Amino acid sequence: MLGLPGTAAADSLCNPSQLRQIPVRSAAALPAEGFVQRVKGMNEAGREKVIRSELLAGNLPRFLRRLTPVTLNGKGADGRPVEVTLCVLPDYLAIGSDQDFLRIPMGLETALVVADRFGFVLPTAKIVDAIYRQAAVKLPPQPLPPGSRMRTTAYYLDHEQRVEAQMQERTAAPGALIAGHKKDLVITERLRRIPGRVAIYGWHRTNGKPIQPLSTVHGARYADYSHGVRLVSDVAYVDGEPRPLVRLLEDPRLAPVLNDEGPIPELDRLIAALGPAKAEQLASLPVSTSQLR
Repeated sequence: MLGLPGTAAADSLCNPSQLRQIPVRSAAALPAEGFVQRVKGMNEAGREKVIRSELLAGNLPRFLRRLTPVTLNGKGADGRPVEVTLCVLPDYLAIGSDQDFLRIPMGLETALVVADRFGFVLPTAKIVDAIYRQAAVKLPPQPLPPGSRMRTTAYYLDHEQRVEAQMQERTAAPGALIAGHKKDLVITERLRRIPGRVAIYGWHRTNGKPIQPLSTVHGARYADYSHGVRLVSDVAYVDGEPRPLVRLLEDPRLAPVLNDEGPIPELDRLIAALGPAKAEQLASLPVSTSQLR
């Protein structure tokens, strides 16, 4: 059962100290329009390099520099009741300023290296469900026609404009906990069994059911307009006491509260194998000017 969000106790747990590893955004940082111009004409590998470098330099909006508590109540494997509070970013990673930003899809390696540098991890599918249920703003999914253009920057922009129109209709301010507008990149034991893939889940309809069941169909570098990266602080709270989230997801007693698959053994090793080391290899890839629009 999901706990009620927004209690004073839960709010007090998620504090700015958990954001200290995110660099300050430079006054000279590119807005979304400048980012789009920079990647114009690049291939996917080139664009991915720019996405990674912009995020690692702190080029993300100010509204993403706050945390929202999401609380899950349940029973551990031993049957004892337990409450786990997570601290999550209110929206998906975006490049730019509060006035001009683009929620940006990215490959798994980039998502994991950014999460690692910032002191965060990716959610599980069960955490994604909890975020949706406790979101202050639930946006209905807006699928675009499928095809090869799904991976282009033009499609990213098109979808962003549609999401922002939804936000304006609801008079929803950036910084509120928002869900429903993207599929999530998630962590799952399946990534150990099927290496070289990305796991995606979510895009909840208004009835609370996700369009996308947990899937590892795509390769690790695949990203399209429907994907988003929501980060969860690597510090969680079990009955108010701080604990490393990775350790909780490895714990046979507590993992079921956060993950329908149960514990993920040696999760930190799995994350390292999937992401940060491999993401560094992107720096050596050439930036091409093939036709990616």
